[in-house]
Amino acid sequence: MAKRKTAFVCNDCGSEHPRWQGQCNDCREWNTLTEIVIENSPTKSVPASRSGFSGLTAAKVEVLNEIDLAALPRFSSGFKELDRVLGGGIVPGSAILIGGSPGAGKSTLLLQVMCLLAKTNSTLYVTGEESLQQVAMRAQRLQLPSDKLKLLAETNVDTICQLALQHKPTIMVIDSIQVMHMSDIASAPGGVSQVRESAAALTRFAKQHHIAMFLVGHVTKDGSLAGPKVLEHCIDCSIMLEGESDSRFRTLRGTKNRFGAVNELGVFGMTEKGMKEVSNPSAIFLNREEEASPGSIVMTIWEGTRPLLVEIQALVDYSQMSNPRRVAVGLDQNRLAMLLAVMHRHGNVQMNDQDVFVNVVGGVKITETGADLAVLLAMVSSFRNYTLPKELIAFGEVGLSGEIRPVPNGIDRISEAAKHGFKRAIVPKANMPKQKIKGIEVVPVSRLSEALEAL
Repeated sequence: MAKRKTAFVCNDCGSEHPRWQGQCNDCREWNTLTEIVIENSPTKSVPASRSGFSGLTAAKVEVLNEIDLAALPRFSSGFKELDRVLGGGIVPGSAILIGGSPGAGKSTLLLQVMCLLAKTNSTLYVTGEESLQQVAMRAQRLQLPSDKLKLLAETNVDTICQLALQHKPTIMVIDSIQVMHMSDIASAPGGVSQVRESAAALTRFAKQHHIAMFLVGHVTKDGSLAGPKVLEHCIDCSIMLEGESDSRFRTLRGTKNRFGAVNELGVFGMTEKGMKEVSNPSAIFLNREEEASPGSIVMTIWEGTRPLLVEIQALVDYSQMSNPRRVAVGLDQNRLAMLLAVMHRHGNVQMNDQDVFVNVVGGVKITETGADLAVLLAMVSSFRNYTLPKELIAFGEVGLSGEIRPVPNGIDRISEAAKHGFKRAIVPKANMPKQKIKGIEVVPVSRLSEALEAL
């Protein structure tokens, strides 16, 4: 019997190692190496179906401007928010990975999309975790049209591909990739080898036959996609459906997109009849109290291709401990500590003996630096017990020397605030519009001290 050959793959970066070790040499993470089985016959000729990862079996050199793009037009999913995150619609032959925590609504959203597309397209919904009766019960509960959608309960990738060749769908859903397996892989479903090879085989199949394919992925405790990191490398789009268990709103965020902008945001509401689109997300995030209170301010963030108004709240209180607490929800913890140091050095506001809590209302996670100025103003408002006007917004990046740096799309952010009735905006001097925007007063600032005086 031939000796089995193995390798060790890092779950975070996907690099391979000949033997197990505690730390990955490439990404420097600990305890991330997992054993996989390598085929016993490395000299064996590669089948034609696997000769190209993108599915092209007959290699041919072509000139870039001679490639026909009209043969692969995008088509709508039926949900404008999902089309926005995907870059304008679904591209035939693309592999889309959608992840999220249990109960976020991944299967519900995809079932709604497939039932809508089944009216005009050939569709196939492959379920590996639920029975056909359970899927039918969900469709009946959501009152979805069920006379066109084709279902398949199977976990073997080879069988799925054979049946798909017979029915020739234009769009498929694999729910989920963690339960799929291939016959020639010895490990159990859900392992690194099975997930990697199953995703690679399904992606090749989708590109060969120009089938748009959704792959549902599980997440770990820290919120990242389960399985090897190469799973995110081989697919075309990676989107995450996020939402708190006590909130009926869900945010769909793109983290990788070969056909559009990344960090695009779509907002849905979970109802009794499934996921409903939220056409004006700023309205739900601006559900403020009628009476203004200290420590609250609204800022304009830029998500993908559109502005979004969110409320930032800060609570600064005297600390009873020797080491005051610094808590940030929806913001970077390290950036909060940096802003406190900048405010002490250049704003002459000292909070060394104060507990500081900062929260982004609505469960939104802000990754851009344009929230710096709003966070500082909210903390000063709470510290001095001074109520900021409800019609005030602010945005801008704060540098270590106390300067207020400009942010992209400043005029569009100010215009979005004016549409929602805001009367005054504190913005970086470089973002000052050349022409006056009707209904809003713009206050340009270049230093942190000027922004504090503008209050």
